[in-house]
Amino acid sequence: MTTATAPERASLRSQRLNQVTHAPHSELDALVKAHAPFSSRERFARFVVAQYLFQAELQPLYRDPALIALFPDLAERCRAEQAKLDLADLGCNVPAPLPGALHGPSQAEALGWIFVSEGSKLGAAFLIKRAQALQLSDTFGARHLGEPAGGRAEGWKQFTRTLDALALSPEEDTAAERAAVAAFQRFTELLKHAYATDAALA
Repeated sequence: MTTATAPERASLRSQRLNQVTHAPHSELDALVKAHAPFSSRERFARFVVAQYLFQAELQPLYRDPALIALFPDLAERCRAEQAKLDLADLGCNVPAPLPGALHGPSQAEALGWIFVSEGSKLGAAFLIKRAQALQLSDTFGARHLGEPAGGRAEGWKQFTRTLDALALSPEEDTAAERAAVAAFQRFTELLKHAYATDAALA
């Protein structure tokens, strides 16, 4: 019945997640461009503040034993430490957490958040090229945008293959989709916070 009434709905979970996050993803891209993070190191540092806050909030998911059982290399995929080193390279203190972080998600919800975090590594391939104009690289100031071990494309394929193969109920799939949208909304909130306050770079 569902496929008959909604033939446009993608068959693979990763494709469906891409579909439901298209709008918030586009909105976030526009917001990033509006803040011109590659116009100066100071502007870029604010972008890194948002990246660090987001990755730090997701650290518990990347360290979750149940999720690591599904994705054995999950802990190594987290970029919070790289972003923290980037902040130090750029002369910034580690920012205080912003209230409203994800807390106690279901496994399905966690999958949606991790999907967004992992997917951002593909776009980072373009961002790090822009960062090079500021004399930043995957060893200084833009480490969190660096290419993961094994390559971006292959790492993403491995992640989505596992994600697509998981046996989830329709309710769990819906929860994952809602969570992916929430992840984009949260990063948008963190980005606005990073560019709105001087305290982030104090």
